[in-house]
Amino acid sequence: MASGGGRTLEIEKMSVEQLKALKEQADLEVNLLQDSLNNIRTATTRLEIASNALQDLSLRPQGKKMLVPLTASLYVPGTLDDADKVLVDVGTGYFIEKTMTEGKDYCERKINLLKSNYEQLLDVATKKKSIADETGVILQAKLRQLAPPAQ
Repeated sequence: MASGGGRTLEIEKMSVEQLKALKEQADLEVNLLQDSLNNIRTATTRLEIASNALQDLSLRPQGKKMLVPLTASLYVPGTLDDADKVLVDVGTGYFIEKTMTEGKDYCERKINLLKSNYEQLLDVATKKKSIADETGVILQAKLRQLAPPAQ
């Protein structure tokens, strides 16, 4: 489709059925994009928490007793052995041993990447939402034209 005013002219030439299909498709895409935005926001929050945990961990002395989470609700007692080495989850169950600094850098890079992706996806979602809204307005106008006049 053309952009700007050309797109409006193309949409206005569509039949009611085509408009309904376009509106449904645009709404579906907006919902999928919103889900993706929520997932990115969640991942960013988790990485920020991990980065803060690394910062906190680096301040603890070697031999410090602590509770280690196995699951969200199950913790076991542990002792901090080497605070300069951390395991970084790089996805699909793979972990890489890194230094504390490398672990923090990894988190920051991922956070920056996710924020960049979030901004790009937000732009796309905004454009799709405007297409859906524009299509809805034109569809309503066409349906009013087709409706018999009320007496």
